[in-house]
This record gives sequence, C-alpha cells and structure tokens, in this order.
Amino acid sequence: MNHSSLAALLVDAYQNRRTISPEQIPADKPASYAVQQEVLRLRGAEVGGWKLGSKSSTGPIQGAMLPADCLLASGAELEFAAYTKPAIELEIAFRLNRAFTPRDEPYSDAEVLGAIGSMGTTIEIVASRINTWPKVEPLLSLADLLNHGALIVGEFIDYDAAFPFIEPALSFTYAGEDIVPGDGVNPAGDPRRLLPWLVNHYTSQGLTLTPDIVLTTGSYTGMHFPTEPGVAVAEIRGLPGIGFSFI
Repeated sequence: MNHSSLAALLVDAYQNRRTISPEQIPADKPASYAVQQEVLRLRGAEVGGWKLGSKSSTGPIQGAMLPADCLLASGAELEFAAYTKPAIELEIAFRLNRAFTPRDEPYSDAEVLGAIGSMGTTIEIVASRINTWPKVEPLLSLADLLNHGALIVGEFIDYDAAFPFIEPALSFTYAGEDIVPGDGVNPAGDPRRLLPWLVNHYTSQGLTLTPDIVLTTGSYTGMHFPTEPGVAVAEIRGLPGIGFSFI
C-alpha cells in the first residue's frame, strides 16, 4: 500500500467534508502509523496532542497523533454539519512536565509517570473519513487518526496522583439530556498506564515529545451520537468543567 496515496485520500476527505471507501488498507500497525505521519505532513499541521486507548486494563495500547488545529478550548462552537455521524466522548488528559527525546534505551514507567505535570478534562468529537463508519476496519481506523474529529480541551490543574482515575464521578449532558447514567469507567483501567507506551512509541520514531502536547487517554463514557445541534456540558469531579456547542 502506498502510504502517501491513502493519506492524500484522507486529507482530501477531511478538507472537502466527505467520506471515502479506500480499496486498500494498511498491512500492519507500523504502516498505519506511517499514514498518520503523512496525513499531518500533507495538512501542514503540527502535533498538538495524542489520543491513546486500550480495550482492557491489560490489553495492547494504540494511539493517534492529533493535529494542533483540531484542539479547541472549552466553550468552542463547531458546525454540526462539518462532521459525519459525530460521536462525543468524555476523557481525562495529561501533560508532562519535561521533554522526552529519542535515545537508545526505552524510558521506564517510573520515568514517565514521574513526569506527569498536569491533568484536565477533554471531550473528543469522533468522526471518521471512512464511509462505513462507525464500523471501520481497525488498521484503516488507526490510519485515519483513530477516527478523530476534534478535541475540546478544558482547563488543566496540577497533577494529583491520588485522584480516582479508575472510576471517577462524572456528569455529561447533551442538549439538556443526561447521556451518562452512573459513574464512568475507562476500559483501559488506570489511564496513566498508557503514557509510557506513548513516550517510547513516539521517541522511537526519532521525535521529541514536548510538555505542551495534550495526551488524552480514552473514554469514560463510551460514544454518544448526537442527532442535531446542541450544547455539551461535562464535569469529572475534581477537575474543572468543560463544554462546547454544535451549531
């Protein structure tokens, strides 16, 4: 598969608000990650964040780099029609307090976890460029930045290692309707376990992970699919509230 060709199709779909049906898919995860890098290169976009996730507390981890122009502050207004079948998810994100540069030996969990500097709430807007969404072949989904549409980023506060990351109390409403009954659970378990993987994945490609990059770590609420414009309002107890509007 030609990485540049698939990346060009995905970028064209993003820019022209359409979906595509690629004839080929990446052969493996390294190929999907190569497409991700090419997507950002063709868009002329800096890396503003990473989305990370795992389907279980011990399962494999994967992620996608997020274009800086897709990270928006809480209170943002977005055009509902700009996204195909958009879904919204409530997450916790981190920033590190130091840069991680490429080196020969992997970074240890202790090195990475000891560098968590701040944390905050994010809402991801999930919207694929693939016309079978929300059912997308996993390697194609990975190449398409894991179906990333935009990331609403709330206010960050100092990191608290005692925070109840496994099952925090939260609220999430859309258009005045409660869309999350009960407390949320992240399928990855403690989301901090995802961070060492990301640091080593990123630096192994010869890239430096800088403290400004937002690392969002998977949904506590699953995906909710709005059917019309409205206002999303959320709070994870202990963190500043967050919201945005689809118009």
